[in-house]
Amino acid sequence: MSDPEASARNKPPTQDDGTDGEASNDAEARHTASRPPSDDADRILPAPIRDARGLEPADALTLYLAELRHHPPLSREEEHALAVRYVEEADRDAARQLVLANLRLVVKIAMEYRRVWANLIDLIGEGNLGLLEAVDRFDPYRGVKLSTYAVYWIRAYILKYLMDNKSLVRLGSSRAQRKIWYRLNRERRELERQGLAVEPKLIAERLDVPEADVVEMQQRIERGDLSIDAPISHDHDAAQVGDFLAASGASAESEVGDSELSEVLNQHVRKFAETLDERDQRILNERILAEDPKTLQALADDYGLTRERVRQLEAGIVSRLQEYLKEEMVDFEYYASERDARAPKKKRARPKS
Repeated sequence: MSDPEASARNKPPTQDDGTDGEASNDAEARHTASRPPSDDADRILPAPIRDARGLEPADALTLYLAELRHHPPLSREEEHALAVRYVEEADRDAARQLVLANLRLVVKIAMEYRRVWANLIDLIGEGNLGLLEAVDRFDPYRGVKLSTYAVYWIRAYILKYLMDNKSLVRLGSSRAQRKIWYRLNRERRELERQGLAVEPKLIAERLDVPEADVVEMQQRIERGDLSIDAPISHDHDAAQVGDFLAASGASAESEVGDSELSEVLNQHVRKFAETLDERDQRILNERILAEDPKTLQALADDYGLTRERVRQLEAGIVSRLQEYLKEEMVDFEYYASERDARAPKKKRARPKS
């Protein structure tokens, strides 16, 4: 038989006058509206899995997610009050509460990269470091929620960890490479959304980086690491992968050709210098051919001339040298253009005036 009094106690409270029910609903609505977006992580926190004996498996990730249930999110007012305490009073306990209340947000963001990195605990750990950085830098007077601000730092720490550890060969060694790494997939999706072909040239234009860097990053991400000492087949005397890789610099034939051309050019320049007087030879050697050329004023002072007169003498010597080389060397203009095309781009110091 059922107990009428027990049944009455178990029934939900009635809202005869509507006052208590409305107050309860308003409080619940205010609390729900003020909860940070990290509550979405509730959907990814699995219920504890138990075996036939009622024991939970000792899995690090499962235990960590279960522990997060003891740290519910904060309301907007609670978060603001704790942030003010930390900023104005350096209250470490307030900072600790802010961190614990947003650990679910770290899990949610780390889940986005679970296909890239199998060990989710590693990503969560790096994301927690980003959360600590966000709490330390957070300004409660700007009217922005901590969860909104922390997303940037959490994601930045996770991406930095992936970039440093995804490959044995370090990725993102330059600023352009880091930009490509962070934004490559995003730009791909944006081009697909716009109905455009996902080509390295378009991505390079949108990121303002060289196209070759985009192609290189795509290959490094998609293909993974490969040892250059790995054999290309199972034969005992099989060639290695490195035997078929093209050198990034000039070939041995080009280097020998450049060396011979430079020697011939230097011989003709020395012969040309013999046709000059002492003053022009000094301008040639100390101004035109020198790695650290003298200033026009220094040469002008030595010869009692003006800077403009020395500049005119220099221009005349350069013009005569070009004409001399054109007459003495076969196809001088062709060899000069080829040499400039193969030579690496270097910043050359301008002569001081």
